[in-house]
Amino acid sequence: MVASVRVWTSDLARLTGKQPLAYRRRVDVFKALADSTRRTILDELVDRDGQTLFEVCNRLITKHGIDSSRQAISQHLDVLEEAGLVMVRRQGRYKFHDLNTAPLSEIAERWPIRERGDP
Repeated sequence: MVASVRVWTSDLARLTGKQPLAYRRRVDVFKALADSTRRTILDELVDRDGQTLFEVCNRLITKHGIDSSRQAISQHLDVLEEAGLVMVRRQGRYKFHDLNTAPLSEIAERWPIRERGDP
């Protein structure tokens, strides 16, 4: 039975071009940052880390005039989480979103800023 499941998942990946959920690759950091709403969400998490979805939605509406649905903001947070830019922690029935800048540090280390005149 296990062998047939492995064959099925590999066939599914080959036919659809999609990996099963457990093996899905992380979203590219650049793709996550390409959307202005997601960048604004990150800005809000810089101002106040550890926000719930409700708090993020309220801050986007009041401070930025972004009137997206909770579902849309939740999907943006999922993309940011898959890219590793947002970490989620649960406390009781609440889900808190924290900023994680490690993926950005990796980018900065890969392409360091050079002073003018340096080779």
